[in-house]
Amino acid sequence: MKKPTLASLAAELKVSRQTISNVINFPDRVRVETRARVQAAIDRSGYRPSAAARALRNQRAMALGIRLSPPRNGISGAFMDGFLRELVTAADLRGYRVVVFPASDRDEEVERLVELRATLAIDAGIITDTWTGDRRPDQLAEEGVTFVAFGRPWAGEDHKAWVDVDGGWGAGEAARFLRARGHDRIGFVGWSDGSPVGKDRRAGWQQALGLSDDEAASLTVEGEDSVDAGGSGMAQLLRRGATAAVCASDALALGAFIDNAGVTRPDVVGFDDTPVARAIGLPSLRQPADELARIVIDKVLAQLSGTDEAGGVLVRPVLETRGH
Repeated sequence: MKKPTLASLAAELKVSRQTISNVINFPDRVRVETRARVQAAIDRSGYRPSAAARALRNQRAMALGIRLSPPRNGISGAFMDGFLRELVTAADLRGYRVVVFPASDRDEEVERLVELRATLAIDAGIITDTWTGDRRPDQLAEEGVTFVAFGRPWAGEDHKAWVDVDGGWGAGEAARFLRARGHDRIGFVGWSDGSPVGKDRRAGWQQALGLSDDEAASLTVEGEDSVDAGGSGMAQLLRRGATAAVCASDALALGAFIDNAGVTRPDVVGFDDTPVARAIGLPSLRQPADELARIVIDKVLAQLSGTDEAGGVLVRPVLETRGH
């Protein structure tokens, strides 16, 4: 079968080559109906734009840079591995490569992104693991490096170039699910490291249950992100009269679930929907890595074209109940 080209695809669809190029590079410029028809034809035919030709024409590297995240907890670290794979796939569909590089800390990460951009090895960067007081957005902006953050700005000015998971909404959905199962005292097992992500999830749990600050404090335990901490934390909550818990991660949820089997096994909901959670039938909140990756790539390319006016994007996780 002859390999499809831009010209053959345009002739088949009776549209201009520029229209097809816009669907690939700047989809917001194309009417919804036309975009859907062209994208369907691209998917069906397997057409891929020539990265070399586009780079020469646009004077771009057709590449995006991202730091290889440090190793994480074996259970809770699974999401970022999957997200990176989806990011590479989403970029490839738009004719871009992803350049993955190591960095010992956030400052070196910025240095590497600036260097890669200065040598025209990448067109833009993607940063992850945003934190309260994160200086990277300001540093990259000062150096003129286009970027998108997977993670919102937790304090200070909103740079608007971000995509994040609405963990607060997700934790609230988990709390509502457990309440619908007949639980009145639903605890929260979280992290003790001050993570803004953890705080956001706890706030969503508290708000969904309508708890006062004192009530929330009595139903909260925090520790490191580990199975052991989840087990001991759930044991504390059981002694305080809780019968179920929302957990900030699957590692914590796994410990809460398996380490308290000797008593009435509590209902728990984890976060990240890891392979372990799926294997043992543990309810968990799934971060839609494919959707998140696509939005990140769309946003960074819109940043490059100067058409990104949407601001930050929050994506809701999906509660996988496992038939409970």
